[in-house]
Amino acid sequence: MREIVVFSGSAHQTLASRICDKLGVPLSRSESKRFSNDCLQAQLLANCRQRDVYIIQPLVPPTQEHLMELLLMIDAARGASAAQITAVIPHFAYARSDKKDASRISLGGRLVADLISTAGAHRVLTMNLHAPQVHGFFSVPVDHLTALGVLADHFRGTDLTNSVVISPDLGNAKEATQFSRLLGLPVAAGSKQRQSDDKVVIDSIVGDVRGKRAIVLDDEIATGGSILELLDRLADFGVTEAAVACTHGLFAGKAVERLRGHPMVSQIVTTDTVPAPSDWPELQVRTVSGLFAEAIARIHGGESVSILFDGVDPTHAPPQGSLFDKVGG
Repeated sequence: MREIVVFSGSAHQTLASRICDKLGVPLSRSESKRFSNDCLQAQLLANCRQRDVYIIQPLVPPTQEHLMELLLMIDAARGASAAQITAVIPHFAYARSDKKDASRISLGGRLVADLISTAGAHRVLTMNLHAPQVHGFFSVPVDHLTALGVLADHFRGTDLTNSVVISPDLGNAKEATQFSRLLGLPVAAGSKQRQSDDKVVIDSIVGDVRGKRAIVLDDEIATGGSILELLDRLADFGVTEAAVACTHGLFAGKAVERLRGHPMVSQIVTTDTVPAPSDWPELQVRTVSGLFAEAIARIHGGESVSILFDGVDPTHAPPQGSLFDKVGG
């Protein structure tokens, strides 16, 4: 079997190291430099010839820098005669640019997907895309993981009496429903209208939340505007406590300041798909390194990735069994 070689861009080397620890393979060295004219150059410092190469890089701020670095690393692996190149993108930021909702607007999700395949990636491994249709933007196979099982594990064993899972908007209601089934709880959703990138209005709540304890689930928290608006509406219904869970905790701008001191928020839990804020020790971060390592092991071994979610209601949950011992050294 071909040897696995794993590289990491500069976006999140901590997660890359955790994935490699789970796989039992070293994190190979790479180097990115900047020319005097501000152009980037990437060099892979390990043999890639006829290897199974995985390049780990979430698209986090500065997003354009990290995207360009990823493209250059993929190109370098292609030029080094890698047998298969997989772009491991735990957070695909351009998934939010997924539709033509205004005149003469760019469709960034599709463009970036084309760039990744043109650079030379044979496959993409990602987690919790903002919109499911983004999966179809790629011309190469995409393995789309979910963190719902990891987040559900965080709440299992805690007191969930009189609790309800709430989605900030109807678009995320399907994920919230799956999450609620994992916890055996009812589900509700906000009716959201987005006025700008960081300004939303939630004019109603669909479902029974009156007097209940809330677990708010979202795929991504950037500025925290949707969460704060939802908390205001929940307060109108007598909800006095809310735990907040998300996959991609970007916490941009004043999000940390706005959320950590909110009187209704009992806890905030996220995953390590993106680096956590360094100034928020109370933030609870669950690792998804095991999920990515298991998926890489299955891709490398020619095994099913979807079987990670078999036998669970709903079909999204942590892996059932392991293939780590099948990974070639």
